[in-house]
Amino acid sequence: MSELLGERGRASALEPLGVIDIGSNSVRLVVYEGAVRAPTPLFNEKVLCGLGRSVATTGRLDDGAVERAVAALARFRAIARVLHVKNLRAIATAAVREASNGREFIQRGEKAAGTRIEILSGEKEAEFAAQGIMMGFIDANGIAGDLGGGSLELIDISNDTLNDAGTLPLGGLRLIDTTGDRIEKALEVTDEALSRLSWIGKGKGRSFYAVGGTWRSLAKLLMVQTDYPLRVMHGYTVPTRDVIAFSEMLRRTKKLSGVRGIEEISRQRRETLPFGALVMERLLRKLEPSEVVFSVFGIREGLVFGLLPPHERRKDPLICFCEDYARLRSRSVEHAFELAKWTDALFQEPGPLETPDERRLRHAACLISDIGWRAHPDYRGEQSLNVVAHSALGGIDHAGRIYLALAIYFRHSGPEDEKSQNLSAKLTATVSRRALKRARILGAAIRAAHMLSIGQPGIIDEIPVSYEGGSLVLSIPKAYASLDGERLRRRFETLAGQVGFAPEIRIGS
Repeated sequence: MSELLGERGRASALEPLGVIDIGSNSVRLVVYEGAVRAPTPLFNEKVLCGLGRSVATTGRLDDGAVERAVAALARFRAIARVLHVKNLRAIATAAVREASNGREFIQRGEKAAGTRIEILSGEKEAEFAAQGIMMGFIDANGIAGDLGGGSLELIDISNDTLNDAGTLPLGGLRLIDTTGDRIEKALEVTDEALSRLSWIGKGKGRSFYAVGGTWRSLAKLLMVQTDYPLRVMHGYTVPTRDVIAFSEMLRRTKKLSGVRGIEEISRQRRETLPFGALVMERLLRKLEPSEVVFSVFGIREGLVFGLLPPHERRKDPLICFCEDYARLRSRSVEHAFELAKWTDALFQEPGPLETPDERRLRHAACLISDIGWRAHPDYRGEQSLNVVAHSALGGIDHAGRIYLALAIYFRHSGPEDEKSQNLSAKLTATVSRRALKRARILGAAIRAAHMLSIGQPGIIDEIPVSYEGGSLVLSIPKAYASLDGERLRRRFETLAGQVGFAPEIRIGS
């Protein structure tokens, strides 16, 4: 285990990977723990330089913006050195590839960053955006759109296959520049550009994956407007009609200062927000998708995805994250896997059945069910719920995320805990009754299992649970008979009640 875990809560076997993203609006460095299926950022910093602010009208990168960007790159190089990053990648997008002084900037930028800077074509930028969606979601099917300061990249994703793609000059800074900051003129420009995409009708009835800082700001405001219980951006899914209505409202608003939650948006980002909302509104009216799914995974994560070998790409990002987290925070990851197998017997006939995705979520919950063991016993449930609900999980929607959080809350506090009615009222309102019931059952099962295993591997796999007639039977071999006791029986009775069977404990030979 010491070979897998570092001294500071990191997987020491991984080599840090840095990605510098030089966009039309911001310059950002993200250092990931390693090139893996569920990459965890060690460091993330951006500087809003505005390189593309006047490229459309002057054809050049602004001199002041260039100086800020070069200074940022020099700092990023120093940070990478501190974090022992040997593999530092750098990419540049629309503003740099279109500016007449783009090559000059690249020469200065490469010297400052200490690494080669790749200028992405529009097609390559769209491909990276799509790969970012593939990194963050399972079986993505729809249109991915990445809105930057200079351009909008669109690409069709289906079953991990990249299809039609296009790049349009609809970035927020570009629209401000070309229209003289006139929103009505920007509407005409946007509609004309979208009309050039012959394949845009293929998005009807499918998901639209929204990538980019301006659109994330829009989503953050929408969360505030609707009192959404989570402030987690990745996987935030909203019906198309609601996003259209909210985007149109932002586009028409004369003073953003009157929009609730606007103080949470940086002043630099507010400038492009109405134009980003306009592009979102007009695009959705053309695409007619069933829903909008916001993603924090974009071209940087897409670059990392492209570096992965095929066997790593095929892994489940949710299970990978939970296994890594279990190794870092649980008493035994081996025991976590045993819990997943032990609870399999509960979710088969004549007990409650589950879909393949529900089984996947249950296994993920088992993997991270012990991450709160170091907390004070009185607060393990609440702290675990908060940590899981807001973790950097990929490959999961918000309903699944809340199921995981509730299951682990019930694992610590009990499925019938009175506080849960108030503590998780907003969360439980966002999941189905079926999911809530499954969370209670799983929480009760893990509580009972820990009375036998004491959190250690090699025990519960010898103490099976099964259905026989109208009973839920726990069969304890004679070698483990001493683990029987009042507390175990109370917890097992609770579990049996959750699945609707009579409890029976048998001490075998």
